[in-house]
Amino acid sequence: MIGDKLVITEYHLSNGRKVARACADQLKKSNRTFTIAVAGESGSGKSETAATTAQELEKLGKKVLILGQDDYFVLPPKSNSARRLEGIDWVGSGEVRLDLLDEHLAAAKRGDTSITKPLVHFKENTIGEEIVSLEGVNVVIAEGTYTSILEEVDFRAFIDRTYHDTLKHRKKRARDPAEGEFINRVLEIEHEIISAHKARADIVLPP
Repeated sequence: MIGDKLVITEYHLSNGRKVARACADQLKKSNRTFTIAVAGESGSGKSETAATTAQELEKLGKKVLILGQDDYFVLPPKSNSARRLEGIDWVGSGEVRLDLLDEHLAAAKRGDTSITKPLVHFKENTIGEEIVSLEGVNVVIAEGTYTSILEEVDFRAFIDRTYHDTLKHRKKRARDPAEGEFINRVLEIEHEIISAHKARADIVLPP
């Protein structure tokens, strides 16, 4: 996503080391592109943990591509927020083109040379496209709230932090109003959905 910013701390660096260590044996045995999901609630540090996991794997000589779920939303950010206001039942995995993200993970595993993926511009509230090369990519990391339920994932990491724990981090990233009755209701709904995904994880990262 264009316009996003990461706030990386020692917590995220530690997470990256843990994920890289935990998937090392499976990655070593894989004879194709290996896929990882980093999931958790809003503000839990998914993007940062994906970035630090990539750094750790790159130290091992792996070429890593990160695909952010935020680029796969059906609607651009402001339009999606407006749609939620029209009806809060919009909140959930249906907001995201998970099928397309799964297709792109499958393409990497097949050995395709490139994908054409969506690209969200946060400030301009638009969704464009970009061609991303898969040549030489050893690992693809999909990060986002609902990535635990993707079918084409080899290894799942789940960050066990609720939206109550992440207020400070959400304020630092300044992507949404961090407080308010409506946004808290959205976060409650996401919590109800995402907390059930913890059981799918190969590694659960501590709060």
